[in-house]
Amino acid sequence: MATVKEFRNNVRPNWCPGCGDFSVQAAIQRALANLGMEPEQVAVVSGIGCSGRISGYINTYGFHGVHGRALPLAQGLKLANRDLTVIAAGGDGDGFGIGLGHFIHAVRRNLDITYVTMDNQIYGLTKGQTSPTSGHGFKTKTTPSGNIEHAVQPIELALGAGIGFAAQGFSSDINQLTRLVELAIQHKGFSLVNVFSPCVTFNKTNTYDWFKQHIVNLENDPAYDPTDRSRAMQKVLETGGLCTGLIYRQERPSYEELIPGFQAEPVARHNLQMDPGVFGELVAEFA
Repeated sequence: MATVKEFRNNVRPNWCPGCGDFSVQAAIQRALANLGMEPEQVAVVSGIGCSGRISGYINTYGFHGVHGRALPLAQGLKLANRDLTVIAAGGDGDGFGIGLGHFIHAVRRNLDITYVTMDNQIYGLTKGQTSPTSGHGFKTKTTPSGNIEHAVQPIELALGAGIGFAAQGFSSDINQLTRLVELAIQHKGFSLVNVFSPCVTFNKTNTYDWFKQHIVNLENDPAYDPTDRSRAMQKVLETGGLCTGLIYRQERPSYEELIPGFQAEPVARHNLQMDPGVFGELVAEFA
């Protein structure tokens, strides 16, 4: 059984010191080790942005895709090899900007993958512009007079789209974050773990201290029921989305389980050779 050390490689992250993404990386590595997985059983697919680099920092199969396209890649990978544990990763700009359409459809499609988003409410890699999750009135280089748009609410959107597993963590609480990633991986179907991951360089508003003052930890409420979708939505609205813990979970068949005749064996194990004559006829149709 692999240890946390075996999920590390020799690539040194070039995130800014103090970046919340360090904790996300560590939480994923710890979760995989705690679940008894081996590096060759896991694939991490990421998009563009500071968070997109994470696929190169974890010792598993990795794919660094293009902006907003981590989810289509991850879904294709899972369909091609059901044996793999597939984790998609991205930031708020990558996942809830250009990738928002893919997110909504991944939720309703419900493939058995885990999506970990690092939400710092700003575009960090391009040096501090307003992102889809930046708050109203937020001042950046692109909104010097204050952001006039309202922020995307990831958990609210996910619940509205019918997600089966939604959780939210905070980079400052790595123990809770690790538990949430473990639960997400174990969930059969699409799972979202949105992480408040502060940008210490460009976001001087949504800091670690700010989150500690505003976050409501659902684990401190013994009466909270994460299987009640209506209550989950109510709690998200009550807190303005600033709640952490397991927000909602519902067990139902995954996409793969519902495909008629879908084979569990990876595509690579199938005989995909085609008769040369048949191949020639297909090519001739496009000549």
